Amino acid sequence: MSLRTKTILGIAFIEALLLILLISMTLDYLKSTNYSSLAKRATTTAELFSTTTKDAILSYDLASLEAFVSEVLKNPDLSYARVLGPNGEIFASGGDTQALNKVFAEDDSVETVDDGIFDTHAIIEESEVIYGRVEIGIDITGILDTIKEAEQRSIFIAGIEMLLVALFSFALGTYLTRQLKVLMKATKQISAGDFKVNVPVSGKDEIAAVTKAFNKMAKNLSEASEKRDLFEEELKEFNQKLEETVQRRTKVIIDKNKQLEDANKSIKDTQTKLMQSEKMASVGLLAAGVAHEINNPMSFIISNIETLEEYSDQLISLINLYQKVLDEDQKDKATALEKVKSLEEQIDIEFIHDDIPGLIKDTKEGTTRVKEIVKGLKDFSHADQESTHSYCDLNECIESTLKVVNNELKYHCEIKTNLGKLSPTFCAPGQIKQVLLNLLINAGHAIKEKGLIEVSSIEIKEKIKIRIKDNGCGISDKQMEKLFDPFYTTKPLGKGTGLGLAISYGIIQDHEGTIDIESEVGIGSTFILTLPITQAPETQTEQ
Repeated sequence: MSLRTKTILGIAFIEALLLILLISMTLDYLKSTNYSSLAKRATTTAELFSTTTKDAILSYDLASLEAFVSEVLKNPDLSYARVLGPNGEIFASGGDTQALNKVFAEDDSVETVDDGIFDTHAIIEESEVIYGRVEIGIDITGILDTIKEAEQRSIFIAGIEMLLVALFSFALGTYLTRQLKVLMKATKQISAGDFKVNVPVSGKDEIAAVTKAFNKMAKNLSEASEKRDLFEEELKEFNQKLEETVQRRTKVIIDKNKQLEDANKSIKDTQTKLMQSEKMASVGLLAAGVAHEINNPMSFIISNIETLEEYSDQLISLINLYQKVLDEDQKDKATALEKVKSLEEQIDIEFIHDDIPGLIKDTKEGTTRVKEIVKGLKDFSHADQESTHSYCDLNECIESTLKVVNNELKYHCEIKTNLGKLSPTFCAPGQIKQVLLNLLINAGHAIKEKGLIEVSSIEIKEKIKIRIKDNGCGISDKQMEKLFDPFYTTKPLGKGTGLGLAISYGIIQDHEGTIDIESEVGIGSTFILTLPITQAPETQTEQ
């Protein structure tokens, strides 16, 4: 697109924008003033009409009401008028028959009118007692036609003005771009390699200044081209030697990278196996508690099923008697009914009726509890979830882990939670759950008898802090120095692998977070996890 065309389009666009703004503001003002005046006039007319008819309504003077209706209809644009009694009966009416036959619906504003008539009403009252009302309709087609005509004239005037602006822009663009065309031709010569260019300078305006600068640039380019040719030969020889050196070094780097990739893959495989091994060790510690937790609901589930089986046998016997009653002749039915009544009293049918829903409800709750325990262990122990990243609420990770570890802790620890509202963050939920499980199990092992574990979460300045506090035996300064070292453990032989905290530390580092410890021997310890709120890599790239 040429500069002249851009000039014409730019000026036309600005002019069109200004015209649209001016016309829209003018038409809006015209509409608002006319609509407001019409609404005010309608309200005033209705109020005046109600005042005029008040005495006739009070005296039930129908002849006067008819006269008042005829008189008010002399107002220009008034389509209809009517007077109604206190119960909605019509005392007098006049005007457009079609408008009178419509159901009266008062219009809030002129803009909402859809039938060409602005409907309004006024109450006829005396001493706060309503004796009737008047309804009138004003034809607004005249105002709408006037506004439409104003819109058409505005568009016509805008079109003429846009045409004049386009002609003026064309003339101005032609004048401004004449010298620029000469410069563009000279530029093409330079781009083709011809630096012997000299553009004639005319005038003293900015374009003349640009032309002078262009001629100077062409001269400088010519001199630079000659110098460039001298250096090209030297650069060719240098580049050839450089390419040979780069190829040799690139081969060495590729070989080293291959070795590093193989080593890195081996380290990651080993790390994954260690993490899964530690996780399964943690699951092993929880196995006894889980077995006990499953046995409790299974015991009353089995008991309930045995009771339901007994009830089922009794109810089947009763149903068989009912069937016999239906099959017996009329003479023997009384005897059969006596047997049914006797069996109902024997098995206590009312007790069975009340007891069955409770048995079924308890059984369903027990099976749901077993299902939740098994699902929690299954989700936690899956190795394929270790490196899977997704958006998640860390509070859900906390609650899920507490369900798994609850069987181990609830008999000697009270667990209190204070979880604040957290933003979703992109992380590996399986790894975070493993860190939480390790810290919670360690907290439980630090408590010898009845103790307290407090778990809290809070979001501060785009970071999430999770605190796990216990009132156990605490950690000494000497132990603190080696706490995150692999295979270091303070637990008896066979009770710990020494990898839990080391793996947890690595997981939190991979998430660009930190683990801080506050501890006092004999008082307890607090582990503080700090994790940044992150987004998925593709989201960060888009931003």
